[in-house]
Amino acid sequence: MLGDNVRYDGGHHLINHPTLQRWRKEGRLVAVCPEVAGGMTIPRPAAETQCKFPILITTQEGTDVTPEFLNGAEKTLDIAKREGVACALMKAKSPSCGNQRIYDGNFTNTLIEGAGVAAAELIRNGIPVFSEKQLPELFAFIEDSERMTA
Repeated sequence: MLGDNVRYDGGHHLINHPTLQRWRKEGRLVAVCPEVAGGMTIPRPAAETQCKFPILITTQEGTDVTPEFLNGAEKTLDIAKREGVACALMKAKSPSCGNQRIYDGNFTNTLIEGAGVAAAELIRNGIPVFSEKQLPELFAFIEDSERMTA
């Protein structure tokens, strides 16, 4: 969402917001794509969560990409801890990054409640996750955090 071409289709989801631009210039952002960190290529086949327990993530053709997604989630958490992040901004609906709803595994654009594997790993470890649809909440969280540490 910072303009890097890491989407599964080789594109990006740049959020051209002045606050995010300022934070980037100030060196306050840590850019990570869990799927790339987990060893997936760009571009790559779209993938969806087929089952949550036990976790199974596949491409539409049925290729199991669960290990790459889990590896990426672990690496994302390691980076977040190492960098001391306060929270994460992640892509809505992604099987890695979705924080509230993800695709249901049928490749029909149907959403279900739940978080992607990387977002869930961060949340389980006390790191709040926001999507691009929650920028006001993200900004308020950071302002409150800064006010409390000032």
